[in-house]
Amino acid sequence: MPVHSPSLLEPPRASAAPPTVTNEGPGKTGKKRTRRKDPLWARLTVIFGAALMMTSGVAIVGSKALISQATGSISQRNLLGEAGKTSAEGGADLKGPIDMLLLGVDARERWAADDVRADSIIVLHIPATHDQAYLISIPRDTEARIPAFEKTGYPGGVGKINGAFQAGAQNGGGWEGGAQLMAQTIKGMTGVSFDGAAIINFGGFKNVIDALGSVRICPKQEVTSIHMSYVDGKPMWNADAKKTGKSRTPVVHKKGCQEMEGWAALDFSRQRYGLKNSDYDRQQNQQQLIKAMAKKATQNGSLTNPVKLNELIKAAGKAFILDTGGVPVEDFVFTMRGVTGNELIMLKTNGGTYNAKGNGTEALSEQTLDMFQAVRKDKLAEFVFYNPEVISSRK
Repeated sequence: MPVHSPSLLEPPRASAAPPTVTNEGPGKTGKKRTRRKDPLWARLTVIFGAALMMTSGVAIVGSKALISQATGSISQRNLLGEAGKTSAEGGADLKGPIDMLLLGVDARERWAADDVRADSIIVLHIPATHDQAYLISIPRDTEARIPAFEKTGYPGGVGKINGAFQAGAQNGGGWEGGAQLMAQTIKGMTGVSFDGAAIINFGGFKNVIDALGSVRICPKQEVTSIHMSYVDGKPMWNADAKKTGKSRTPVVHKKGCQEMEGWAALDFSRQRYGLKNSDYDRQQNQQQLIKAMAKKATQNGSLTNPVKLNELIKAAGKAFILDTGGVPVEDFVFTMRGVTGNELIMLKTNGGTYNAKGNGTEALSEQTLDMFQAVRKDKLAEFVFYNPEVISSRK
């Protein structure tokens, strides 16, 4: 049975496990784990989708062996490098807390593969109880000390954190190198090591949402898209719409809850300009999209219907590049089956507002740094209890 949240009216006891919270209310030690060579790439939307929605009362079609067979032809990539958890940090198995790095890349066909920045940087934390999950977004303009990266000849430097991906991807590093340098940068900044990582190609996200049918999104304010327009009633990228020579009507995402198709949900999650809190609102909108996908996968029976499950697997293969740290995906799936969409908690950094440094960048606030230390110590539920203002109010 799912674990129910205790009352929020009394603080956690020191001798008890950290409280569950709902939306209603660095150094290297130990031997490095050995990575499996088995092909395990992009399976079951494991990071933020299917794996997070599986409830104790919803059975997955097939056994672990069948899940492994269905995804066995997709190759795994090393996205963590030196930022993966050591065995001493619990990286050898899934018995303790699980920390994943999710990187959203808005890549388009006309862009060079090594000239892409990570526009969305999310840390997913699952406590050792494996009954809840938290999403924490790191602002893209955060000033960071990016370490030297031998693979690409990058000498190291200080700049916006989303540039770490680009520095790692250039000169042959590819997206794998970009993710590794980003993970190392975040580890140096927060002290958090990772069990796994995912690169999410937002363009491929559309296929996953289309496989689900639609997702329920609740914009808190109306926003006009700066990326897309309608031409003859058909949504198109502005660059493509201009080429038609026809009149264009801006795409407008109305305030209020609504079902969105894949293209609309993705376009909404990309918007930054015109939002009250700019990138912070976009962070919360992207977190909202992830949670909406999680809930929809459970509600429409995608995890128990062999046909729908197969569609999700195929769509995921086009949207994600994954690294599970050598742990078989079927183990991830069954370990996190107690986490439901309702237990996916969205958290805010810097109080949800821009924390300017005065040089075009911003810094992580002391409260946010404390929040990441709580992640590292697996005390995040306790931290959230005493700092409820970090919970995003979005549904």
